[in-house]
Amino acid sequence: MKHNNLPVVAQVVQHLQQGGIETMVLDLMKHQDFNTLIFSLEGSKEEALKRWPRLTTVSKQLIFLNKQPGLSYRTLRQLISLFKLFKVSAVHTHHIGPLIYGGMAAKLLGVKNHIHTEHDTWHLMNVKRRFIQRFILSVLSPQLVADAEVVAVQLQQKLDYKQPLIIHNGIDTERFVPGNQQWAKRLFKLERIPLLIGTSGRLVPVKAQDLLIKALANLPQQVHLAIAGTGPSEKELKALAVQLNVSSRVHFLGAIDNMPAFYQMLDVFCLSSTHEGLPLSPLEAQACNIPSVITRVGGAAEALCPHFGSLIPSGDIEAMTQSLHRELFYERAFSQSYSNEFPIESLEQHFDSPRDFIVKHRCVKAMAQAYARLINHQMIEGAL
Repeated sequence: MKHNNLPVVAQVVQHLQQGGIETMVLDLMKHQDFNTLIFSLEGSKEEALKRWPRLTTVSKQLIFLNKQPGLSYRTLRQLISLFKLFKVSAVHTHHIGPLIYGGMAAKLLGVKNHIHTEHDTWHLMNVKRRFIQRFILSVLSPQLVADAEVVAVQLQQKLDYKQPLIIHNGIDTERFVPGNQQWAKRLFKLERIPLLIGTSGRLVPVKAQDLLIKALANLPQQVHLAIAGTGPSEKELKALAVQLNVSSRVHFLGAIDNMPAFYQMLDVFCLSSTHEGLPLSPLEAQACNIPSVITRVGGAAEALCPHFGSLIPSGDIEAMTQSLHRELFYERAFSQSYSNEFPIESLEQHFDSPRDFIVKHRCVKAMAQAYARLINHQMIEGAL
């Protein structure tokens, strides 16, 4: 806790595994002038600290409910008791599970300051999920926030709810900085690799790392791929690399705590996802001045510097291969054919580098301040 007199904000997430939402929540805790507690519906503290060492520095502010699959009245009762114990004055939920449990606990306790952030909308393609979320929002009536313009539009179309605010994701530009590539490569024992593509994220089907491995098979032999992250698809991805005869060129690095060094050793970053909101990993890579090739899904266009890097169709291995080849073997590879995908305010400005775009438009401090203003505003309204 920062100070006893500060308001207590409860951040509620589904789990605390290394990922975009979880990183964002840690950044909000660091950069906001509140006493923040993070409630993880699933998992245990021991498991989480083992998998993600970064959590050790804030372990006293982490609370795990070890929820099992299915509806859990016990979890709701736990949250009500804990919110009451810690005198929570604002609740910030992320995705449907935390919305239900965190939002209901806040509602039953009379905590009116409830913010709910949606980070993507692909789950709303399911009619049942869309109905449930629409009903829950109508009951709880939180302040809805979208992390990208395209997410906001889709939320309005699918949920028939009041217009969401847009607060773009941001990353810590003081932590993610350009560095010495050779030093970073030595840190990961990859100093002999001439050219290196990198990707980071959970190894799950929606991240489509298999497409990136297939694209690698079409690139020259001196090009290698470094994958940061763990997940259930790891075994299948390794088998695919063997099948395509590129296993010696694909480096599975597992969970990495020093992510700035990971990005600093790259020549290009690639995000191959089939669904996203506004992804953090390309923001982190570009803050380290690494150009990015990312699929045109969700709010991805809002994550990419419009003057550096490439935006490609989802699932298009040929386009991915061509864009990666251009980024690796030419200094600049901005495809004008995709220029209309970028936000107007981005296209009207000039950026000297990928990092310049991130510092000006996707900085964590701006994101944290926007959420803090929203929380403070709702506290004032609630007191009237």
